[in-house]
Amino acid sequence: MTDENKELGVAITLLERLASETVPKALEIKERVDRGEKLDHWDIEFLEKLFKRAEEVRPMVDRHPEYQDIFAKAVHLYKEISDQALKNEQASGGC
Repeated sequence: MTDENKELGVAITLLERLASETVPKALEIKERVDRGEKLDHWDIEFLEKLFKRAEEVRPMVDRHPEYQDIFAKAVHLYKEISDQALKNEQASGGC
């Protein structure tokens, strides 16, 4: 197996996990923050892992543009959640 094939296999696996597990969980968190709820410890931990994974796969996504759409959606979702969570904290006097 060539390094390129191995990298593509890793990218596919990570992106499939992103689509099947990570994005649905992030959408669940987004629904809650959109209702005005604050993030709990587990939500914050999950979002930190999401951000770290995004940074790890970014070089692969840059080399495989067919995955840029799902990657961009995940990063945008992370930003939307973070922005709304900050507003919720500020509204409750938490920041």
